[in-house]
Amino acid sequence: MSEINKENSVQEQENPWVSLGKDLLSVVAVLIIFMVLSKLAFGLWTPMVAVESGSMEPHMQVGDIIFIKSVDRVNVITNEEGQNIGYTSFENYGDVILYRPYGEEGVTPIIHRAMYRVETGEPMWENGPIAPYSGYITKGDNVITNTHFDQEGQISYEMPVRDEWIIGIAQYRIPYLGYIRLFFS
Repeated sequence: MSEINKENSVQEQENPWVSLGKDLLSVVAVLIIFMVLSKLAFGLWTPMVAVESGSMEPHMQVGDIIFIKSVDRVNVITNEEGQNIGYTSFENYGDVILYRPYGEEGVTPIIHRAMYRVETGEPMWENGPIAPYSGYITKGDNVITNTHFDQEGQISYEMPVRDEWIIGIAQYRIPYLGYIRLFFS
């Protein structure tokens, strides 16, 4: 009887390569399921970004993971509009948007609050330059490091954020989890 048990235990052991292959396939399957569910829920295949700077403090911290909903599924509510209707997001009026500066692919997107919208030919701010086209004026929430609009500085100098530059709107925040992503950057 003990020899039968030995034979069964030898047969039950898998080749380590087969076991590793099964584990890898399981991880890939979970990732695919996550991506499909993300696309269904948020409209994006990868709906998360890690906060890399303190420009949105105290409402978003370096190392936070922010879930983003596709701009195709929601309307941007600016800080100005939010004040009028009492709408807040991340403890301040209006939406926080994720956008590509100057619409460039391959650059790190910016996550800042949409302060207000300007139309072509309007001044971008009081006594400011004229908007070359319609778009959003944006700014980080950090009152120490972000004293000016993005369009007054180096982020999007004198260029309102066009609708097509917007990737999505910040929805949820998970503290600290983004450090894993930042570690590999």
